[in-house]
Amino acid sequence: MPLMPGAEPYRHDGGPTGVLLCHGLTGSPQSLRPWAEYLAERGLSVSLPLLPGHGTRWQDLGVTGWQDWYAEVDRELRALRERCSRVFVFGLSMGGALTIHLAAEHGPAISGIVLVNPSVKADGGRLRLVPVARHFVPSVKGIASDIAREDSVELGYDRTPLHAVHSLSRFWRIVQADLPKVTQPVLLFNSRVDHVVHPANGDLVERRLGSTDLTRTILERSYHVVPLDHDAERLFRSSYEFVRRLAPAPDGEVEVASGGA
Repeated sequence: MPLMPGAEPYRHDGGPTGVLLCHGLTGSPQSLRPWAEYLAERGLSVSLPLLPGHGTRWQDLGVTGWQDWYAEVDRELRALRERCSRVFVFGLSMGGALTIHLAAEHGPAISGIVLVNPSVKADGGRLRLVPVARHFVPSVKGIASDIAREDSVELGYDRTPLHAVHSLSRFWRIVQADLPKVTQPVLLFNSRVDHVVHPANGDLVERRLGSTDLTRTILERSYHVVPLDHDAERLFRSSYEFVRRLAPAPDGEVEVASGGA
């Protein structure tokens, strides 16, 4: 199937510090593209892959699972490590769960992670019906474009396949077990109002993470898709400063001022 215009993966070869960005379920690289470009403009190497089953039609997502999504980001991380001396991983929503699993699996090979409204647990009792319902109900209403900013739209599916939701729910158990293994520095962002992932997910992450260097920020002006919302500049600036705190620019590399309000 042809890709939706704007869903293409994004890569930029910059300096020796790299960032891998992971998008969420039913979304696409478009959700994180402004964030990726912000980092690239400041001299970082950036990889923003398209996860399998995304960016085409929702039926394609229904025949993939968490193992497929994780394999893609794992490959991109390994490729980024081949050309960068320090690597960070950033993730939104389900991409946050992938980020946590990468951090637990790769350990010190990842210098730090940034999580934005990470999805790591069930938010309601309806998910208990998914293992059976998925055989009778192929999809439910989509979750894309939960954004407070009226002039911003997320490119994502208008339907969410229940087979994919079931796979994600199985992945959550693995990710929850991973949390104490994550010892890298962490930035955690949660929106006060999020119609896709309840902030209780952030509470669980904060409580169980093994990191002793963790900063959590509650965002008041954005919904779920922060990189396309009112707090985008704050997220971008904070994440770049986080990277530079842990991986200062090498001699001779020209830094661009982060700017913004």
